[in-house]
Amino acid sequence: YLTVSIEPLPPVVVGDAVTLKCNFKTDGKMREIVWYRVTDGGTIKQKIFTFDAMFSTNFSQMENYRKREDLVYQSTVRLPEVRISDNGPYECHVGIYDRATREKVVLASGNVFLNVMAPPTSISVLAADTPAPFSRYQAQNFTLVCVVSGGKPAPLVYFKRDGEPIEATPLPEPPAGASSWAPRSLLHRDLDDTKVPKSLAADGEPGMGNPFPTVDPPRGLAAERDAVTESIPETVVSREFPRWVHMAEPIYYFRHTHAPVSDGTVEARATLTWTLNPQIDNEALFSCEVKHPALSMPMQSEVTLVAPKGPKITMTPTRARVGDTVRILVQGFQNEVFPEPLFTWTRVGSRLLDGSAEHDGKELVLERVPAELNGSMYRCTAQNPLGSTDTHTRLIVFENPNIPRGPEDSNGSLPGHCGFRFILALTLTVILELT
Repeated sequence: YLTVSIEPLPPVVVGDAVTLKCNFKTDGKMREIVWYRVTDGGTIKQKIFTFDAMFSTNFSQMENYRKREDLVYQSTVRLPEVRISDNGPYECHVGIYDRATREKVVLASGNVFLNVMAPPTSISVLAADTPAPFSRYQAQNFTLVCVVSGGKPAPLVYFKRDGEPIEATPLPEPPAGASSWAPRSLLHRDLDDTKVPKSLAADGEPGMGNPFPTVDPPRGLAAERDAVTESIPETVVSREFPRWVHMAEPIYYFRHTHAPVSDGTVEARATLTWTLNPQIDNEALFSCEVKHPALSMPMQSEVTLVAPKGPKITMTPTRARVGDTVRILVQGFQNEVFPEPLFTWTRVGSRLLDGSAEHDGKELVLERVPAELNGSMYRCTAQNPLGSTDTHTRLIVFENPNIPRGPEDSNGSLPGHCGFRFILALTLTVILELT
């Protein structure tokens, strides 16, 4: 007579203490109690503890450095601090001697599944496809991505706007491209007529039914920015917001995916996509919240959509001399900007020193500046989908006393003139010898 039973265990959290108790009844003489951990879908049974009734001893088959378990009352195993790796099925095998012959052992077993949960360890919200240029003449889709790592099982992820839950349309499959997101139909786009020529602004008035062009910016605007006669003070900061009007509340699209990680946890990703309206979305607070059975309260991360404002630009060295390498750097803004802006450098009325029309990045490096750059104006445009800001700074180049200047040398390139005079003198000498 031998029966073995194990009571089912509720899910436990990483770090908890767990007791695996093997309940058995028998009227025979005990031989042994063995605990197994079952892996690979039941194909492998790893012996973890043995109680030998013949010698009244118990010992662990685990490595010494992993001996975290204790055998209590000969049939109960206690795990002081469970790990994710402890997740899985366990079996308790009890053996007694056969009454007919002591050479045979009768076995019975019971099993239990240990479900180990782990709360998420990190959560972050970021913008997809940034930094990237935007067009203030065309409504664009915007996507927030919430990444939650370290959880087991997969958590429940949802978004809020200004503290209110967002009702979103679920998307089972990711979009094939930007065109697969159906944009909202726009009645008109109200543009800032201080930036756009009147003839172009009139096309976008309400009720006209003619949307504003969605291609390149109007030539009038490009000409205004690139004119050589542009009058700009030493440092100018201007802000520019795209403004168009939606006739209804935005429609949000939501997608949730999760992928298993090698350590047994799950990485969850949730995306929220909508047609951005900078007029109402600027300074809007979006939060990603996570519910998980291992958490006593929701976990959250939040961001505020903000256009760049008040760039802080530094130039080193502060007194640039001919031949110096000048670095113009954007150190930050007067506000917290999200998403990350895209920086574009241009030279007003001309090309950059390397001959390019523009340069992308926070820093503009001018190698060995010549005297001709004295007084040149540089524009840094910082833009994100919420708006843009332009900052102009003027480069002043001083003479370099370490570079000698000849009377006919206006740009410090003395070696070139010396070479010319040498060739001229040599030519005259050859002519005289020939004559």
